[in-house]
Amino acid sequence: MNFVHDLWPLAPRHWVLIAFIAAALHAHLRGKVRFGLVRALTDFTVLIAPFNSLMVLFSKVGSQPYLNDKQFPELKVLQDNWQLIRDEALALDEGGNIKAADGYNDIGFNSFFRTGWKRFYLKWYGVEQPSAAARCPKTVALLNQIPGIKAAMFASLPPGATLVKHRDPYAGSLRYHLGLITPNDPGCYIEVDGQRYHWKDGEVVMFDETYIHHAANTTQQPRIILFADVERPVHTSVVRWLNKVFAAIVMKASATQNEQGEQVGGINRFFGVAYKAREKAKQLKATNRTAYYVGKWVLIGGLLLAIFY
Repeated sequence: MNFVHDLWPLAPRHWVLIAFIAAALHAHLRGKVRFGLVRALTDFTVLIAPFNSLMVLFSKVGSQPYLNDKQFPELKVLQDNWQLIRDEALALDEGGNIKAADGYNDIGFNSFFRTGWKRFYLKWYGVEQPSAAARCPKTVALLNQIPGIKAAMFASLPPGATLVKHRDPYAGSLRYHLGLITPNDPGCYIEVDGQRYHWKDGEVVMFDETYIHHAANTTQQPRIILFADVERPVHTSVVRWLNKVFAAIVMKASATQNEQGEQVGGINRFFGVAYKAREKAKQLKATNRTAYYVGKWVLIGGLLLAIFY
């Protein structure tokens, strides 16, 4: 009781700091595969760690790296029509439309483009993709039958492409992969929290993308999948409402385009500007690592002081 009594006089901002640290530790300790503690506490995902902890703690499907897709029977229509979806993906790929972003306007996947990953958006958190409706009408129609699918794309991992270890920042969704054009080979795989799976034509795998994962295609054959964000089922109407509000505001603002003229969300418009500052920081890191890291930690410390003190 004395410990609780000693804590109670803390200012509200200190309780906020404690909540952020506790949520960051929750994310850090969930999996068997972990980043270093410093990275876990300073990664940008900490910004929404309390929200993510809420989603995980109230999850109806538990908290584990891989999920059984049979828990989501509404998704079966996609697997039943995988060959139809494959045909539209193949036509897109042959036309060069599954590609990296044309500029710095895809913050969620920007780092992936450097290692060969490519995509074509089919839908994104309520933002319509006119190019998808025009080029992939059958796939888009199937996706629109399923309210739980909040985002979808065709994602390509060409021969030799890799995805470094990372964890996605948003726990309000779960990741769905449907193999369309794959090597059907263990050399083309994804590893989630240390557990490896290799894609197969017409087969589904679902996982929690907030666990650390990475992927590689070490074969000589391409891999194209249908990639989707499925709304995480959660207990209580309040938590469901919070997830829908977050998706409608934050995730929608991360929308980007397949083709010029399509909508780009506010987060990605800001990213295009911020990336120029990031490029200068990278130049400093290459020429003077000490100055770079001193500046980085001064900035982080200054922001923490400004917020919590």
